[in-house]
Order: sequence, then structure tokens, then C-alpha cells
Amino acid sequence: MTTDNKTIVVDALSGVVKTGNVDALASALHDDFIHHRPDGTSTTKTEWLAAVTAVPLRDLDVEILHILGESDTVAVYSHRRLGTGGPTIAVVEIWRFERGLITEGWEIIEPVDEAGAHALWWRAAAH
Repeated sequence: MTTDNKTIVVDALSGVVKTGNVDALASALHDDFIHHRPDGTSTTKTEWLAAVTAVPLRDLDVEILHILGESDTVAVYSHRRLGTGGPTIAVVEIWRFERGLITEGWEIIEPVDEAGAHALWWRAAAH
């Protein structure tokens, strides 16, 4: 099951990047899909797909660095960059599956160039 879930995630992400169309991703999502962001906001399947559609997907380079699967959960760590010269961003996504479809997603995005400064937050809190 985990191997199938990892394949579903990779195929959906690859389909979106290759075609610039969210159909490959949409078909992998449960109708009740919820997407969560670090700021505490959540969006429905329709809302999240609309936000993804707004990204110039054909210009997006995605390099999957790690993919892990356990039971009903798949985690993906990737680097992404818009071909138009934008910054490289590190992305961690966690996808939860039910009956072969993605039911929930969490996403954390950080510009790679800023990662060192962000890693120091705990030092400032200790002083």
C-alpha cells in the first residue's frame, strides 16, 4: 500500500509539472481533501487546486530529494524553482491517504537561501 501511495504522489506531481495542468493532481485527491498551511489556514480541494493553478506550473522545476512512506502517509522533500529565475525553495509535503486517494495535505515552504537564518530562531529564544 505504501509503495502505491508513493507512486500516486510522484505520478501526480510529475503530471502537474510536465503538463502545467492540475488534472493529474485533482484525480489523486479525495472530494473531501483538506490542505493545511503552517499559518493555521486550511483550504478545500477546490480552493487549493485554484491556488495551484495560479502558479506558472510549466516554468516550475521540481527535484524530489526524498520520499518516505509509512502506512497511510507519504512525505516528500523537494527543491523547487521557477524557471524564470526565482529563488530555490525547499518544500516538505505530508500526504495522508484513505482508500487510495489523498485526503489531507500539509506543506511547509522555505527559501533555501534563508534556511540558515531561520535555523537560528531557537538561539534567539534562549537569550
